[in-house]
Amino acid sequence: MKRIAEFEKVSFAAFSGSCAEMALCADNPDAERVYQQIRLPLRATQGSAGYDFFLPFALALAPGESCSIPTGVRVQIQPGWVLMIYPKSGLGFRYRLQLDNTVGIVDSDYYEADNEGHIIVRITNDSKSEKSLSLEAGKAFAQGVFVEFGITQSDAVKGERSGGFGSTGV
Repeated sequence: MKRIAEFEKVSFAAFSGSCAEMALCADNPDAERVYQQIRLPLRATQGSAGYDFFLPFALALAPGESCSIPTGVRVQIQPGWVLMIYPKSGLGFRYRLQLDNTVGIVDSDYYEADNEGHIIVRITNDSKSEKSLSLEAGKAFAQGVFVEFGITQSDAVKGERSGGFGSTGV
């Protein structure tokens, strides 16, 4: 196995700012406690490809509802690698839990973005059987897999990232 990345927490300012933008725990006096309890992603077993991402707070989604989740996590990745984020498979099977962008892509240069490379995951409970989803704080809800990638022979890109979501295109 290649060791190509390292997870760390974003600053409290970045975390609370993201919460404020999403009207979550912004003015909550427990925001500092929530931040202190953020867990960095972990693999569940030696054979696991995915690193589990954990909810920083409890979450309830009725069928059709969506929520953006500020994970409080960033990742430093070696060039030539990307972190791909998916819903936990069990939640996908039981609730049709989906990421709103299908697969989250965290590029190696996202680490230095204006938002500190804060990984925010937007999910939807797409249950067709009217199942509501309730998850406790600290529960794994998504998983990230590191994937090596290549570029074309003629690639000559010179651009550099400055912003966060959508800063390299749409």
